Parts: sequence; structure tokens; C-alpha cells
Amino acid sequence: MRLDLPADKRLVHTMTIPIRWGDMDAMGHVNNTIYFRYMEIARLQWMGEWGMPANPQGQGPVIVNAFCNFLRQLEYPGEVIVRSYVGALGQRSFDMFHEMLRTDGGDTVYANGGATVVWVDFPAQRSLPLPEALRARLAAGA
Repeated sequence: MRLDLPADKRLVHTMTIPIRWGDMDAMGHVNNTIYFRYMEIARLQWMGEWGMPANPQGQGPVIVNAFCNFLRQLEYPGEVIVRSYVGALGQRSFDMFHEMLRTDGGDTVYANGGATVVWVDFPAQRSLPLPEALRARLAAGA
């Protein structure tokens, strides 16, 4: 099953990640689990850049679902461009989407995917409304 990224999304972050030798599996291409790692790295860098990192003693983001469409094989050596987008905004959550391209691959998308991010109080183990600063940035497409 393939899940399509929505047309209604806003680009919020772009970063480049090197493909490491150890990212490959026995088949000679980047292991499927690593694509989720690339999305995680981009998501955490984006949130950290504006002071909203996960805080295990306080509040932060939790992923409640995730998906990835593997469109073409990524292989070592190379670099992956991860474009991150924000989609639907809820009271306690928002959707994020990602596209993965190679720096030497033009506009070819090698994989895309996404996740629903919920804001939580870690010690209390419950969801919270999105902080106003985060909500404002998400609404503005920051």
C-alpha cells in the first residue's frame, strides 16, 4: 500500500545527511529502517533549531504513527536531501511529511513519508495542547 503526501503542506526545513557505509544492508542499498532515521534526524534538527527539543523530564514530541514509501533505492556513497513539511494542525498534534532526494539526483524523489506528532508531558504520560509558540510557528509555516 502506498500512502500519498497531501497537496496541502508547507515546506519548513531542508537538510542534507551523508549516506554512511553502515546504512546499507546485505543487498547493497540503504536499509529500510534508515529512511525512518533520516526523517527523525530532520524532524529533531528542525524542532531543535527553534528551541523545541524533546525533554524527557518535561514536555516534547512523540510520534504516534509513521510511514515511508520506498520509491527508488538509495546507495552509498552519497548524500540525502530531506525536505520536511508540516500538514494538518490539531489541538494536540500535527502531521509532518518528508521527501528524500540525492544531492546528485536532480528532482528525483527516492522516498517520502510522514508521521503524526503529538505533544506530551513525559512525567505525566499524557498528551497536552501544543504550546502556543509551537502552534504559532506551525500555523505560519515556520
